[in-house]
Amino acid sequence: MKNFEIAKLFYEMADLLEIKGENVFRVRAYHRAAENLESLTEEIEAVAQRGDLQKIPGIGKDLAARIGEYLAGGKIADLEAMRKEIPRGLLSIMEVQGLGPKTAKLLYDRLGVDSVEKLEALARSGDILKVPGIREKTRDNILKGIATWKAGQSRMTVGKALGIAGALVEVLKARVGVRRIEVAGSIRRRKETVGDIDILVTSDHPARVIETFVSLPSALDVLAHGETKASIRHQDGIQVDLRVVEPDAFGAALLYFTGSKEHNVRVREIASKKGLKVSEYGVFNDRGGKRIAGATEEEVYEAVGLPWIPPELRENAGEVEAALKGNLPALVEQAAIRGDLHAHTDWSDGHHPLEKLIEAAEARGYDYIIVSDHSKSSTIAGGLTPDELREQIRKIRELQKKHKIRILAGSECDILADGRMDFPDDLLKELDIVLAAVHSRFKQARAEMTGRIVKALENPYVNILVHPTGRLIGERDPYDVDLEQVFAAAKKHGKAIEINASPQRLDLKDVHARRAAELGIPIAISTDTHYLENLDNMSLGIATARRAWITKAQVLNTLPLKKLLTWAHKSRP
Repeated sequence: MKNFEIAKLFYEMADLLEIKGENVFRVRAYHRAAENLESLTEEIEAVAQRGDLQKIPGIGKDLAARIGEYLAGGKIADLEAMRKEIPRGLLSIMEVQGLGPKTAKLLYDRLGVDSVEKLEALARSGDILKVPGIREKTRDNILKGIATWKAGQSRMTVGKALGIAGALVEVLKARVGVRRIEVAGSIRRRKETVGDIDILVTSDHPARVIETFVSLPSALDVLAHGETKASIRHQDGIQVDLRVVEPDAFGAALLYFTGSKEHNVRVREIASKKGLKVSEYGVFNDRGGKRIAGATEEEVYEAVGLPWIPPELRENAGEVEAALKGNLPALVEQAAIRGDLHAHTDWSDGHHPLEKLIEAAEARGYDYIIVSDHSKSSTIAGGLTPDELREQIRKIRELQKKHKIRILAGSECDILADGRMDFPDDLLKELDIVLAAVHSRFKQARAEMTGRIVKALENPYVNILVHPTGRLIGERDPYDVDLEQVFAAAKKHGKAIEINASPQRLDLKDVHARRAAELGIPIAISTDTHYLENLDNMSLGIATARRAWITKAQVLNTLPLKKLLTWAHKSRP
């Protein structure tokens, strides 16, 4: 089918453009277009014939021309040229965790690396160290990534995996008859990284579902192909497993494949005491073997004497015991969030004007949005000088007259190596909310780093400690810090701790966020927006908070504006 053929070519163009270092928006445009073509129910030839290609979401004039070119001649000239310029092997190299397009291209240019095998040989021999910027630690990380790639256990951030899973769900909904479809596994539990994607469906035509799934343009390899289940390796490198289950067992299968394994074992233990057996096929009476539940998760839980337990809690971390006692927390929901307390603009390293950020926040129905650009020491991020910050504050106050949403003047102010803030107190005093962050000297000793952050939290104008451990998932380890001391200082001085919703950060991680909330420290769930689309990452921060058993009352940005500002200013002299 031409829809699938062109989608596959667009996926390839996106990958090749990324290797070439082309504009990120152009890469995303091809990727989005490919996803939309996958899920298009009408034949692309018919759409083109009536001149409606640009009515397809994500298809502009340029991409419509590429589609027309392919329909007319069976080729896309730009793609053919890139195939000659860039070896196909570079695409497989990019599947190695931690090896991005720039490094892959550099290794090809300098050492002719065009396969994972060659990459491994050069890394083991040490020849890879001849390439500028490749050091021992980089070499070691590449070897670890290769080992992971070989084992087929490459892990992906939940944000990226959710995007892939969501696109596949839309494709299957659009192209085949599915009654129900759900993403299960660790994605549904919103773990910060996932090893694979599990999708469950019910359908009157299971064979058609399976055939469509294994034929998708985004399927690089078909790993398994049966009557009711199949597995593919997605073009983004992750394995996707699809199962078609009968409607009467869908809830039981969803519970089983959502996991965690430890949670499921605990549920089965409780069922066993009641003379019941629980499996992916349902809940069965131990004596007669009759299925008594299975169509929905709610009835499976009810059959064993439990209320429905939110997927984010299913880690055997006390949730079953809490459910038995009727003490499950009312977890925070996205609808409770009144504003975003960490966002950047093109005054520093954001990629949109101040006015666009305000409009985007208004469109999401927020009561308030912060402007928190970097301070002067973050030179790589284009941090503001004191005079520039004062000018930004003036601009914010001027814009406020035109908007109902409250525009909070803030700063993501660097915590310097000795714990002083990057701006003087008399300037911080002019701000509505002050964020404190570590952006340098990540290798400080534990005592130094801890003392540095504690001193910043003592500052009466600091409100929120953001991305508190500085980690970048799969790229940079957390710095060495005593979080118990940090939490004690936050509690003592009435400060909040952030769950940074960026999929590369998710910092604080769930276990630490749970501890902070238990100590009574307010939790700010914020996106650290640099592109307007990053505002949508709020859902990932909410998911981390839910995994941490956090309720609405424990989240700072569920407060009405007046109460938020009263809290923020209460420690000021």
